[in-house]
Amino acid sequence: MLGVSRFQRPRRTLADRVRAALMAITAGHGTLLSHEEKAWASITFSGTRHEVVLEFCGPDAVAAGEELIERLPDHEFTLPAQLVADATIAKVDHRFGAMERLEVTAVLLLLEEG
Repeated sequence: MLGVSRFQRPRRTLADRVRAALMAITAGHGTLLSHEEKAWASITFSGTRHEVVLEFCGPDAVAAGEELIERLPDHEFTLPAQLVADATIAKVDHRFGAMERLEVTAVLLLLEEG
């Protein structure tokens, strides 16, 4: 019988892979607040721009968020058929109080390989 098995996992999208890669840097800490993906193209390249906002609450999670801030620009991503041309932290909102909170906006520019 041909077709998709009901036990087969859905295929992960590029956006899913980007989020998983960012969460791997933070050791799974953090909560996804938003993720915008926009296609773009130039004369020589095409790809996608990803803007991901993550929230980190509590001392351990905030430490993981700070690790993301430090490591993201030099991180070697392995995304199938994609090259990460640029990875930056666009915004950081760090709040102190009863519960320390860190909100990080990461922007990744991906180029399609090939």
